[in-house]
Amino acid sequence: MPVWTSVDVQPGLRPIRPAGIRERQDVAERRRVDYKKSRDPSGPARRIFGEPAFRVRSALVRVLLIGSGGREHALALALANDPGVTDLICAPGNPGMAAVRLANGAPATLATVDAMSPSAVADLAATIDADLVVVGPEAPLVAGVADAVRAAGIDCFGPSRAAARIEGSKAFAKDVMLTAGVPTAGAVTCGSADEVETGLDKFGAPFVVKDDGLAAGKGVVVTADRGAALDHANAVLAAGHQVVIEQFLDGPEVSLFVVCDGAAAVPLQLAQDFKRLGDGDTGPNTGGMGAYTPLPWAPESLVDDVMTAVVRPTLDEMAARDAGFVGVLYVGLVLTASGPKVIEFNCRFGDPETQVVLPMLATPLGSVLHAAATGRLADLPPLQWHRGSAVTVVVASSGYPERPVTGDVISGGFGPGIVHSGTRLDADGSLRSAGGRVLCCVATGPSLAVARDNAYALVGTVGLAGSQHRSDIAAAAIAGTITIPS
Repeated sequence: MPVWTSVDVQPGLRPIRPAGIRERQDVAERRRVDYKKSRDPSGPARRIFGEPAFRVRSALVRVLLIGSGGREHALALALANDPGVTDLICAPGNPGMAAVRLANGAPATLATVDAMSPSAVADLAATIDADLVVVGPEAPLVAGVADAVRAAGIDCFGPSRAAARIEGSKAFAKDVMLTAGVPTAGAVTCGSADEVETGLDKFGAPFVVKDDGLAAGKGVVVTADRGAALDHANAVLAAGHQVVIEQFLDGPEVSLFVVCDGAAAVPLQLAQDFKRLGDGDTGPNTGGMGAYTPLPWAPESLVDDVMTAVVRPTLDEMAARDAGFVGVLYVGLVLTASGPKVIEFNCRFGDPETQVVLPMLATPLGSVLHAAATGRLADLPPLQWHRGSAVTVVVASSGYPERPVTGDVISGGFGPGIVHSGTRLDADGSLRSAGGRVLCCVATGPSLAVARDNAYALVGTVGLAGSQHRSDIAAAAIAGTITIPS
């Protein structure tokens, strides 16, 4: 995979932080020491890895990365390229993350942890004396892992349980948007089959039916078939969740990641992902079958417009609800004839967009995440980006997404550009599939067309019985056939 050394300074919004925000570093250090005392009654002189409990913070950091999917492997690769990251511990990690090497030559290491247990993650972070914890998946964030880590006095990149509700409940997110005046689709929240029928009548076809709770990116059905919409809604109700029915928005979808420190916010590069299983956006919704960045067809002012009309009002409203957002706010947008509108917020990096956005970031990722975790985003210079484009193509198992087949041997599963999403290693060292989305093939290039060719060439090196992938990732962008309704 080519590496581009020349960089461009990202145009647009420089982080702005209101005066008077409380610096958190001294408080975090005191909490860290108090937490260590509570775990070791012998006193404050306890040493972990030979270092004293009281120490001066430096620019070099030991990072604990929570998660085991493709997003976390992409984060691990980007963190490993940051010279300021001295150690990288991935918990629980995956075989691809175990093969990561840091800029200083040290290997990343894996640790066992119940990622859904806030106390277990906080204990692990304290035991390894982590300087920074990065929580990748949404479920641990909704469970309150970030709160427990911060209570232990350790810097954490990821929103609190209260802030993570912006993804944990679509009804909550809609209420935030409504109060903040954020442009979005009309919606109703339903708790019964009768309310679902009324909601479907209200908006008509195409029907957009969402699970109010977490559904690993697969809780949405968009269909012109009322019966299919009802089936999905009834399944959500049967699982004990509310149903959100939305107005259908017409236009291309884009993803924007915004790094936040509770007050300041810095946008990353726009990306577009592909949710449907088949070419031409056919078949069922998935967790994502590919992505690319940047978007040559997007309006030049789009990021600035979204920061002004969407991100700033949302962060202000979250702060007013005592849910200040620290982490990545994922803004899913539809570019409609009346302007960009939000279709969803997530409380973490998106997958597979992360796999293409982070390789294009020239600014060391660890410094960005650490600045956000410590309330110092406004002190960072503007982000820098590599020239060119990046494309990823997801290789999925047979039967995905309904009944993915796992346990098949994978060949060509290691090497530059191969990101692991659902894999495991046998005792004999053979790599096998362990999920629906198995690998992401990521490539860069001086143009989107070259990056796409490189990505599909990489797909050709992977062997997995019955695997499936889309063949049209980024094709419409290259052909110039993506249009915004007018």
